[in-house]
Amino acid sequence: MDEKTSGHLATHLLAFGYLLREMGVPVSPGQMLAVLEALEHVSITSREDFRATMRCMLVLRHEDLPLFDTAFEFYWRSAPGANPETHLLYAAIPQVKVPRRQLRLRRREEEPDPATEQGREREELELQLTFSRDEILRKKDFAQCSWEEVQAAKELIQRMRWRVEERPTRRRRPARRGRSLDFRRTLRRSMRYGGMPLELAWREAQTTPRPVVVICDISGSMERYSRILLQFIYAITEGLGDVESFVFGTRLTRITRQLRHRDIDDAIDLVSRHVLDWSGGTRIGDAVKEFNFRWGRRVLGHGPVVLLISDGWDRGDPTVLRREMDRLQRSCHRLIWLNPLLGSPGYEPLTIGMQAALPFVDDFLPVHNLVSLEQLGAKLSALSAKPTARRQRPAPRISL
Repeated sequence: MDEKTSGHLATHLLAFGYLLREMGVPVSPGQMLAVLEALEHVSITSREDFRATMRCMLVLRHEDLPLFDTAFEFYWRSAPGANPETHLLYAAIPQVKVPRRQLRLRRREEEPDPATEQGREREELELQLTFSRDEILRKKDFAQCSWEEVQAAKELIQRMRWRVEERPTRRRRPARRGRSLDFRRTLRRSMRYGGMPLELAWREAQTTPRPVVVICDISGSMERYSRILLQFIYAITEGLGDVESFVFGTRLTRITRQLRHRDIDDAIDLVSRHVLDWSGGTRIGDAVKEFNFRWGRRVLGHGPVVLLISDGWDRGDPTVLRREMDRLQRSCHRLIWLNPLLGSPGYEPLTIGMQAALPFVDDFLPVHNLVSLEQLGAKLSALSAKPTARRQRPAPRISL
């Protein structure tokens, strides 16, 4: 391979790597350099050897093989009339600047060759490539995302719009119709007609968004999800406003003030410096107990929705966890447990911590990808103002 050919090949390899990344295949610069070195020992005149080399070195997951094959057939197509030595280097660089949503290549027919009596119609390779990087990323587990994909997921989380079903308050406001009569306004209007109540005035209950409390596990078993879940907590804090945020490992830490920072990166850095037990052990029961006794009266007074985020791995006493989860559920409007492992195929809540907590959980939902966050948003916006129907359970027995 001469120097000129090597330069052209490197350019096209970078463009091909860009195409793979846009399709959702994680390809690093180190992989592209390794492919370029490997091609020094492979004849690029053999299309199958060229394809097999790149397929072996660029595809790390079985589910990405169909995407690679489609991208290869589209990009490394042969030019009409090209010789075998250069046909692999034919690719249109402008066409690699694919849009994020969709790339379509229409079929067209070549004009007949005037040098020959019988014009032959040549049909170029037809490929309709429909893909969406965002769509692929929405369904990908956060634990399997590359660094670039995590950054893209953070941007998508920031774009989400959050809404919580409103709750009625004791305050009343004027209304055209209603069930409650506004006596003061009615008497005031009747004075215009000599004291006769000719026009009735009504009022209705005011509503306000229901507050949200987030308690997130940042222990070692949650390390793959903790950072991006903090982005999620920051997003709902910005979107809803009335959000109290806590994190825990072996102790409980309130981070509401840190997440009120305008810049998200600065807010996450403040949380990282403020929390002392990051990626340590897990004591869910002790953390919930501290929340109930120290913060319960302060943040649970208006019937909030509590989001408890954890994988359920607990080193504490399950009796304490069972008792405190019972107390927490009775103090809030709805208790939702978000488990990132619930999105894994075949997952069953068999840990002692999950078995102790699940009887007191109103909703058990996954939180492993963007789709699960969207489902959580739909759940929060559709909550009923009526109290959650719960089965009466006997008080847990505590062994002394």
